[in-house]
Amino acid sequence: MRIAIAGAGAMGSRFGLMLQQGGNEVLLIDGWAEHVQQIQEHGLRANYNGKEVVAHLPILLQSEVGETDQVDLIILFTKAMQLEKMLKDIQSLIKEDTEVLCLLNGIGHEDIIEKFVPMENIYIGNTMWTAGLEGPGQVKLFGDGSVELQNLGAGKEAAAKELARKLAESGLNAKFSDNIRYSIYRKACVNGTMNGLCTILDVNMAGLGKTTTAHKMVETIVNEFAKVAAFENIHLDIPEVIAHCESCFDPATIGMHYPSMYQDLIKNHRLTEIDYINGAISRKGRKYGIVTPYCDFLTELVHAKEDSLNVK
Repeated sequence: MRIAIAGAGAMGSRFGLMLQQGGNEVLLIDGWAEHVQQIQEHGLRANYNGKEVVAHLPILLQSEVGETDQVDLIILFTKAMQLEKMLKDIQSLIKEDTEVLCLLNGIGHEDIIEKFVPMENIYIGNTMWTAGLEGPGQVKLFGDGSVELQNLGAGKEAAAKELARKLAESGLNAKFSDNIRYSIYRKACVNGTMNGLCTILDVNMAGLGKTTTAHKMVETIVNEFAKVAAFENIHLDIPEVIAHCESCFDPATIGMHYPSMYQDLIKNHRLTEIDYINGAISRKGRKYGIVTPYCDFLTELVHAKEDSLNVK
């Protein structure tokens, strides 16, 4: 299968590496020139569960994608605020029958994707894999994960199941979901707790779990997400979601991992996706008349941290 990874950061690099190892023809696409150059010249260097690996994957700057490049599947892994620019830049890749799978963090990205891709070719999902960007062309990959996905187009369930099967062949533990919006909100709760809190507290997930206030903060944020989700007819199992979030604290699994927002802001001084996670809950809360004080405050704290680091 010919697969383009649109957004070849930490997670995109993981998927690209695993899909190539699974026998697929993979093209990485990214907008960070130094990252692209390093992979072009030296390959993608990965600490893969403690083993040093170099994968020679083709990679292009998104501005250099041309009419001659053709793929069967595009997996979207950009930062939320970069999604529309990426889709504009790679529009020549999107043919009548090109499938597009969105695995971005956050909520509501299909509204943008539909501007560029026919509904029947769009699949949305989420992933519980982790990855860290150590520097240009260098990633750290450890632990296990999974992928859930669903079709947006009517009558495309069989195609979605086949797509999940193809991803699973590369060890990505992918499966079809008949209720992906529930899964996306459930994953958004993980991001809405782990990302912002670890970033502000300057700790990994295990470090967050050691604090005396961790449970209360996680419980309160999950309840804010759940109240908003209920207005969209998505009814989260709150105790299960809280337990799911707190499972991230375990140092034997992914607890030693620093979430992507921490990597973006604290490590690499890049803008965060907070407006598409906790900020999205704040906006939806105002729309639905729901108070979301923890999400409001956490969004403001992260923006203040961006300002204090002079990140633009």
